[in-house]
Amino acid sequence: MKIDAQVFESLVAKYQQRVDAALNRWLPPSDVNPLRLHQAMRYAVLAPGKRVRPILVYATASALGIELDRVDGAASAVEIIHAYSLIHDDLPAMDDDDLRRGRPTCHREFDEATAILAGDALQALAFYILSHDPSMTTDADARLQMVEKLSLFSGSRGMAGGQAIDLAAVGKTLNIAELETMHIHKTGALIRTCVQLAALSTNQLSPQQFQALDSYAKCIGLSFQVQDDILDVTGDTDTLGKTQGADSARNKPTFPSIVGLEASQEKARELHQKALQALSIFGEEADILRYISAWFVERKN
Repeated sequence: MKIDAQVFESLVAKYQQRVDAALNRWLPPSDVNPLRLHQAMRYAVLAPGKRVRPILVYATASALGIELDRVDGAASAVEIIHAYSLIHDDLPAMDDDDLRRGRPTCHREFDEATAILAGDALQALAFYILSHDPSMTTDADARLQMVEKLSLFSGSRGMAGGQAIDLAAVGKTLNIAELETMHIHKTGALIRTCVQLAALSTNQLSPQQFQALDSYAKCIGLSFQVQDDILDVTGDTDTLGKTQGADSARNKPTFPSIVGLEASQEKARELHQKALQALSIFGEEADILRYISAWFVERKN
């Protein structure tokens, strides 16, 4: 299939609708006790969003010829982990944000205690899905590897660790290597997980192919955050769905603050080219992944 803007938009809409339906099935109903907790969980997860991480799971599966119903669980799990991280990141003890995805943050809509519990419950739900979803795989070893990848890359050596580095870096001067380390953990690790979970859904990949996909995922994981840093400077609040300039206001280190806007834009382009190079062993079946890499560095929100 030739991937152009129209085809890509159609696929994105298909993937978004698919994961939204899966998330709705997995999330506890809002009329089941404890009501307020379940309402907060659904509020955070089902808020309008790009669904970048599920899209990447589905796109990787499509590129590898894997039926999409086999990765609904993985797509749901990574989006739920992402939602939990946003709830906690937005809390007063961390980033103290009032706006997320164009709506009040979870702790503003509900309260801080409910938001903390919603995040905790969502994290647990993600691992329940990976361990329980009967459609994912019949290979127990592959399922265990999926749980291992998500737990590793969402914990202290991944997303949570990156957030800890981020909080410790406020008001400090980082060099570019230190900043990349922070972003690779905070944002890149979960994006890398998306590709790996899809790849683990098939036993047809060679080690070389798996490594190529992982290299691609590392590149786009960093490019996504570089573009986020750029948009904090060049974007606007309405388009972003979160407060523009928030990182600058908190004196957080970002790519533009360290190397400048133009060099940051060049860095994003370089990472895109490295991502394409990583996919060189694949044919046109991986064009959807190539398009996603371009989308990451060209997006406006």
